[in-house]
Amino acid sequence: MFNDIGPLELVTLIVLAVLVFGPDKLPKVIQDVTRTIRKIREFSESAKNDIREELGPEFKDFEFEDLNPKTFIRKQLDNEDLGLKEIRNGFDLKKEMAEVTDAVHSRDSDPSSASSAGAAGASGGRIDMTKKPETPGPDDRPPFDADAT
Repeated sequence: MFNDIGPLELVTLIVLAVLVFGPDKLPKVIQDVTRTIRKIREFSESAKNDIREELGPEFKDFEFEDLNPKTFIRKQLDNEDLGLKEIRNGFDLKKEMAEVTDAVHSRDSDPSSASSAGAAGASGGRIDMTKKPETPGPDDRPPFDADAT
């Protein structure tokens, strides 16, 4: 419940509570707060039990945490009946990424792609992707922009 409160924050809250309520009333305030939290928990548990009873025996394994979309999706993806684990384990992501990297750097990862490397040109399978300035021919005019003049 209080996983994100650090020790310094907890000490600060205790000192603040002592200053606000005083050392005389602090135990009574703590008792009132714990009693209220206990009543809220009892009310929520009785409401959950009432809902389960109303749903009937076919929903006896119903969990209210499943109403959270993240939990529901995670539970459905981990379901063994669907066979998704076999599909997910069938993908070798490292191998796929290595193949993509090799293709980007135009390396040959297997002999079957050697025929496609021969069509890439005489530069040893590498494609020169650097932008080189075009040299204008003798009859070419420089680009003309009517709005710039």
